[in-house]
Amino acid sequence: MPSPSPEQHPQPYQPQEPLRRHELASLGLTLLGPVVLVVLYFTLPLDVFGPKHPAFGWFCFTLLLVVVAMLLLREIWQAMMGLRGRPGLMILLLSALALVVFATAYLALSRQPGQFIGLRTRLDALYFTVITMSTVGYGDITPHGQEARVVVMLQILYTLIFLTAGATTAGRQLRVRLAERAVPPRAERHHRRRAGD
Repeated sequence: MPSPSPEQHPQPYQPQEPLRRHELASLGLTLLGPVVLVVLYFTLPLDVFGPKHPAFGWFCFTLLLVVVAMLLLREIWQAMMGLRGRPGLMILLLSALALVVFATAYLALSRQPGQFIGLRTRLDALYFTVITMSTVGYGDITPHGQEARVVVMLQILYTLIFLTAGATTAGRQLRVRLAERAVPPRAERHHRRRAGD
């Protein structure tokens, strides 16, 4: 007696494994990367960016922001073109790096008299960076000097242009991946339809 063909008795659809090993590694990096950046921010000596070396501080600040913007644009472009990779991971890491760069700039500016009121510590600088990025603003830390106000305006524009575009792209990528996981592959759908006949 011939065995039944797969078309007569299709295999039930089995969803893909919940998380593969490389996906777990990516998730770990996604969570660990920003934590490492914040730990480095709180532990590395940042006195080199203070008022004793203003030209060096401004050069590093500008260079890092340009590099982060270019890398973000590359990740956004790759995601839009559907190229392989993990744009969500890189976008999160680059966004965290941008926050640390701005926090370092605020900390350096706070060492100059008259630039900030209420900003004294690294935590204050990071707090002010997050508050500025979220456009909440409680008024407990305020920029008073011209340089501080320029950097705050720059951060607001940087957030609106680069970080918002990156977050939108990462969110879109996440929705696409979740949708791909929820929809069975085409061959499986075909077998399920034939089984219903």
